[in-house]
Amino acid sequence: MLKKIEYEDTFVKIANLLGGDEYIRVARALLNNEDTTDEEIASATGLKINTVRKVLYDLFSKALISGIRVRDEKKGWFVYRWRVKRDNVDTFIDLQRRKILERLKIRLNYEESNQFYHCGNDSCQRLTFDQAYEVFFRCPSCKMPLNPVDNTPLKQALMAKIKELSDELKSSSNNSNNSSNADEVKQ
Repeated sequence: MLKKIEYEDTFVKIANLLGGDEYIRVARALLNNEDTTDEEIASATGLKINTVRKVLYDLFSKALISGIRVRDEKKGWFVYRWRVKRDNVDTFIDLQRRKILERLKIRLNYEESNQFYHCGNDSCQRLTFDQAYEVFFRCPSCKMPLNPVDNTPLKQALMAKIKELSDELKSSSNNSNNSSNADEVKQ
């Protein structure tokens, strides 16, 4: 179960969504100590080094952190120093919004292009017209007759969520355009 984190850095909130408590602890350690090694993070969080590395590699693969390879003066081998890429946090959020928006549009298209049938039993699944036709409009699970289902409320909910996400993405892109314009004015 995900913890609700209020009044916390956006990076930590994303870490919570990605992996829960272990990710939160690593994210906080990264924010508290910039350019830190995986061993230092493990020491600060009390997590096993393998767990810390797994979290770091996942955050790195999502471009939320960067790692630079340096030679450890004491031990003589190479280690990575990790740092949060704050500029990429908003980009990551927008990317996830776009993915969700695309999935919602696909689902809305599916709902609009099919007619559905259901027997009324909550434990049975809803069938498309073609599926219902194949089973002679009898539920394959409980053998009750299948009746048409009005999916208008679901379509309306999908359309509302699509509009909400589209508006958030427009707002986000306008904010990034405004901030880049402000940076150009400062220079």
